[in-house]
Amino acid sequence: MSDITKLLLEWYQKNKRDLPWRKVNDPYAIWVSEVMLQQTQVNTVIPYYTRFMSIFPNISALANADQDKVLKCWEGLGYYSRAINLHKSSQIVKNDYNGIVPSNPNHFKKMAGVGDYINAAVQSIAFSHPMAVVDGNVKRVLSRVYEMKEPVNDVKFLKIYYKRVENLLDKNHPGDFNQAIMELGALVCKPRQVHCNKCPISQFCKAYLNSSVSLYPKKNNKAKIPTENWVAAIIQKEDLFLLTRRKNGGFLSGLWEFPGGKIEKKDSINESCHNYIQEKLNIKISIQNHLTQIKHTYTHFKQIMDVLLCNYLSGTVELNGPADYHWVKYSEIKHYALPKSNLKFLSKINLVS
Repeated sequence: MSDITKLLLEWYQKNKRDLPWRKVNDPYAIWVSEVMLQQTQVNTVIPYYTRFMSIFPNISALANADQDKVLKCWEGLGYYSRAINLHKSSQIVKNDYNGIVPSNPNHFKKMAGVGDYINAAVQSIAFSHPMAVVDGNVKRVLSRVYEMKEPVNDVKFLKIYYKRVENLLDKNHPGDFNQAIMELGALVCKPRQVHCNKCPISQFCKAYLNSSVSLYPKKNNKAKIPTENWVAAIIQKEDLFLLTRRKNGGFLSGLWEFPGGKIEKKDSINESCHNYIQEKLNIKISIQNHLTQIKHTYTHFKQIMDVLLCNYLSGTVELNGPADYHWVKYSEIKHYALPKSNLKFLSKINLVS
């Protein structure tokens, strides 16, 4: 065991956060936490994890649940394909592995949504397989300790970071080590507010010794996030509102929403609304008025959404894009998992319904 590894493990035992998934040794619970923690901050995850585990306490409970119920529980956490893949995988575990999470990394990696990170994290923490994890926190720590020139946001250098951390991995306590180095990145070796005076391995950190901490990690310049204009139609038929569901896979996978889409540059807001409803749903509507405009930022684009109040005129819904549709009362909308953008204007509908 290297000196860095020893000091890191000692620090972790004294300083690790009291997190709910660290109080259990259930592979399923660990799996759920790791899926939720992908690209999401710990403080955001905690209440979602607690609620999710209370509703779906084991593999069978999740496998037997309806997808809409799973997505409703996930609502607001984002990256909804994570929930759909976890749900799909729970059914595979129930049917093919007698409800027991596979302890064989090769078998586990075949599960939907399980890549190298999830595989290594769950298998090392739950089953002590000597597999190293590499996430943003790990890359940031490594880049500073070794003054690595390889950009952390360039996937072609990922293998180099894996080799670095694998050389440090404690093969007898791989789960603790993986959590320790990630914890160091989250609490001490942070992106901006770096606490080198609290770092247990600063004596081995080249960036600290060379006063170059602020220069690491190296990153390639990201392309500017584009802004897109969207329209959403609140279509009312007497006391009912039309919701459509997105197909599984892709953007906002499996979520329900008020129908609408991206506004083409050549179209006005009203024209785009009419065109979308006609093309995707084949019904006739009249636009009553402009309800509101909301703004929402996703990881890959910024969204400006104009929301229109519309009346249903005629026709039977024929789906040409959406996976499903329901006419629902306003009081029933709360039972459907909606994108955050829709949640931003939901309360305004009650004022006019």
